[in-house]
Amino acid sequence: METRVAVMGIIVETTENIDQLNALLHEYAEYIIGRMGIPYRAKNINIVSIAIDAPQDIISALSGKIGNIKGISVKTAFANAR
Repeated sequence: METRVAVMGIIVETTENIDQLNALLHEYAEYIIGRMGIPYRAKNINIVSIAIDAPQDIISALSGKIGNIKGISVKTAFANAR
């Protein structure tokens, strides 16, 4: 199956549901190229970026599941190259 490369930008505004986020990322670990988390203490948020190489439907499913977690938002940008 054809895969796409994408970057997910995740903003964690409350840490009460962080376990759900980590469980999802673990579930999709086979597709994740890399992950970087930055605590931004001045704004009391956490910023997570995920580089992923997966079929588009997998990326969309993960993004949708993350977006449904209370206190967490996500945006996905796809590379043009396939």
